[in-house]
Amino acid sequence: MTLLLHSGGESASMEELAAIPLPKETHSYKPVSHQALASMLGAMASDLLPEFELVNTQFGLARDGQQMFGVHTFKNGSSAMGLSIGFRNSYNKSLSVGIAVGGQVFVCDNLCLQGDVTVLKKHTLNVVASLESLALSAIYKSRSAFNQIQEDAEVMKGIPLSDEDAYRTIGLIYGHGIITPRQIPVVKKEWLEPSHDVFENRNLWSFYNAVTEALKSSPPQSIMERHLAIHKQLTNHVAA
Repeated sequence: MTLLLHSGGESASMEELAAIPLPKETHSYKPVSHQALASMLGAMASDLLPEFELVNTQFGLARDGQQMFGVHTFKNGSSAMGLSIGFRNSYNKSLSVGIAVGGQVFVCDNLCLQGDVTVLKKHTLNVVASLESLALSAIYKSRSAFNQIQEDAEVMKGIPLSDEDAYRTIGLIYGHGIITPRQIPVVKKEWLEPSHDVFENRNLWSFYNAVTEALKSSPPQSIMERHLAIHKQLTNHVAA
């Protein structure tokens, strides 16, 4: 996924994550290394998901490296979608460690997250043990989340959506704080003129991907929550 972060954010490599100075530990605060978090999740997922192969890893940094968002993407034979593990961290205490699981659409790198963000409340002194438990919980949920997203995608493909319905839904998701004013024209353009032929069909799945294309520009502190929110909003539309 191309991480087009706001506020001067930029993409980064694992080496660049490792080069960012770790804040000093105090009696009540123990920082978690961006690089250590990414490495642990990649290794743990590879061990616990033997039928999946790690095919891509991307990171985004903001606030001079003080905030980080990353995605590990795994493939198990599906040509359309991979299993994704999204994660975030901060060095300036602005973000708790968070992990969310879901899928990634290969043709466009759009991220689809399902469920809730599994959050470590504080960078306390027992953070390492808590983080391992957090990661295990998220990865164990990843298979079911991935399967659910694949099922949701197929259902959405069968729900037609007119331009009028799309415009109303854009207003709704803006009102719910899922997209920003700057992202509205991106959603509209991707809906009317999809960057990928596979989304030319006028259905809810194409609209979903127009939104997730726009969400690539979300900052680290909200990118996971916004992806989870659009998935919940549109699957509620399906249920209704």
